Amino acid sequence: MREIEVSAVLPVYNDLLALRTAIPQSLETLEAIAPGRFELIVAEDGSTDGSTEFVREREANDPRIRLLHSDERLGRGRALNRAFSGALGSIVCYYDVDLATDMRHLPELVDAIRNGNDIATGSRLLPESVIVRSGGREIASRGYNTLVRTILGSSLCDHQCGFKAFRRDRLLSLIPSVTADHWFWDTEVLVRAQKNGYRIQEFPVQWRQGEGTTVRRKDVVEMGSAILRLWWRLHVEKN
Repeated sequence: MREIEVSAVLPVYNDLLALRTAIPQSLETLEAIAPGRFELIVAEDGSTDGSTEFVREREANDPRIRLLHSDERLGRGRALNRAFSGALGSIVCYYDVDLATDMRHLPELVDAIRNGNDIATGSRLLPESVIVRSGGREIASRGYNTLVRTILGSSLCDHQCGFKAFRRDRLLSLIPSVTADHWFWDTEVLVRAQKNGYRIQEFPVQWRQGEGTTVRRKDVVEMGSAILRLWWRLHVEKN
């Protein structure tokens, strides 16, 4: 059996087109980072567009690829929990299947864990970051992260960048306390990790907004509600 150091996870929901690019680019980049010592896990979450069949065919022909399929929609957070729990690597990471964050940053992400950090995360909001996205997304992102820092006491700049790595053992000890099952998972993990004294490295990335991503009014309301719910849970836990 191959010794696995790095487990990379691609969260997928109806992303067939993106997978055609993401899988070969992932394999090429990971092979340079951890030659023969990585696995690419596709956490496929109830897709109906042929994503499952596409990945299954590639899994059959490449032992470096693993498909984790769910018939029901789990949500981003639960899909990641499942993938990380079943991962074989001591370092686990994930990134968005549209490769919005430039893959040239993946070696830096993995090396941050190799160098002793518990968590590493890309940031679109550091001064050195280079980002391309709409004005509406930019305003919403900065407003959201300001609220997280103000209300939840985080010292990080960007909580929702889909480009993160973890020491697997440290992440698994944190997951039982994380209640978010979808998009808020990233923020809750980072906030709880800081409160538990985890060593976190945040670094600037080059990032480009994916096609078809918009911010709706109900999304803004849900963002604020999720922050307040976590603040309340942390307050209750403290007492």
